[in-house]
Amino acid sequence: MDIRPSDLALLVSLNALLEENNVTRAAARLHISQPALSAQLARLRDLFGDPLLVPSESGRGMVPTARALALRDGLRDSLRLLEAAVRDPESFDPARAERTFMIAANDNVVTMFGIELVRRIAASGGDGLRAGFVEPNADGIVARMERGELDLLLGAAQTIPQALKAVPLSSERYVMAQRSGHPRGMRAPSLKQFCALKHVLVSGRGEFHSFLDQRLKDLGQQRQVAVVVPHYSLVPTILANTDYVCTLPVRFLQRFSGQLDIFKLPFDLPEFAIAMAWHPRSEHDAGHRWLREQLKSVQL
Repeated sequence: MDIRPSDLALLVSLNALLEENNVTRAAARLHISQPALSAQLARLRDLFGDPLLVPSESGRGMVPTARALALRDGLRDSLRLLEAAVRDPESFDPARAERTFMIAANDNVVTMFGIELVRRIAASGGDGLRAGFVEPNADGIVARMERGELDLLLGAAQTIPQALKAVPLSSERYVMAQRSGHPRGMRAPSLKQFCALKHVLVSGRGEFHSFLDQRLKDLGQQRQVAVVVPHYSLVPTILANTDYVCTLPVRFLQRFSGQLDIFKLPFDLPEFAIAMAWHPRSEHDAGHRWLREQLKSVQL
């Protein structure tokens, strides 16, 4: 049997005939005339080399042949899969969707936004929705998005590649944090006191100097960097077990408010924006739009 792409409409008609067992009702369901459907049935009989449907002995409707019965369930299921594949992209039900979202973000941004996103995915009611987080390595981000390997990039707005579409998620400011019960007390530090404290710095390259140290240098000051770690998530544990302090975004540190105290800095640092970025290929994808809306509405 040789079915050409142009014969696909015939399979839709056959499905209707097998469900209705009546040419008149099937024609009405397909919004075509009865003679047109009878002509399609004749073509189907030629294709399959089988009558498929024969007149009922009662004179009412038609009865499927053994060959038609063998085709019925598989044909129905295949057409449903085809319908799902071309269904209106406006529809996305997180409770029923089978999808994995991949997001590039460092652990600072994952702590600020990803935890709440995971909570929402868990509350969506379905088992088919998953999220994966990977390091936002600058090389190849756009290409990986073009290939569909990544859905979103979350990070500082100034680091977003121009080829991507982006919207800001938040404006962040830096604060100082220390462990609860720190012997320094609960007053905000002066500039001199700030510099006298021992600091934890986050640097993937193991560097003991950052933009903050350059700002202090401009003010004629220098702080003591005692520890450098590669991940933001290590800092709260270090602070909780030492008298060290850190300077990090307030949204990140507020996640650990039960074990850390937060203070305003004794000097000015510019605020910075966290942005969400995606490839234009995903702009109109309903599931992707749902994901973006979840992140845009995240509040700590």
